[in-house]
Amino acid sequence: VQLQASGGGSVQAGGCLRLSCAASGDIPNGNAVGWYRQAPGKQRNQVAIITSTINTYYSDSVKGRFIASRDNVKNTWFLQMNSLKPEDTAIYYCWAILSRGPSWGQGTLVTVSS
Repeated sequence: VQLQASGGGSVQAGGCLRLSCAASGDIPNGNAVGWYRQAPGKQRNQVAIITSTINTYYSDSVKGRFIASRDNVKNTWFLQMNSLKPEDTAIYYCWAILSRGPSWGQGTLVTVSS
């Protein structure tokens, strides 16, 4: 199963973007999916996780601005990013727990200018 993220781009501060991730196959047992991001020169950090029971956890830095959702039928999930800030600039990676373990997609770049 491969993960393909899309929807990145360049926006001004205060703008919004919607990221999508499509899995090429089924996510086992509706396992957790989500998003990580890696800013230039920094480590990759968790942004949002959606569990199999559709509980969603957000990092403090995006709570109240980002909304994660998933469509189990289509094996896709999304990250609606609102009120974007320059510090949100990063490569965003979709993530899922697959049969081989935690896995990341190839990433999509989000650039927020002030």
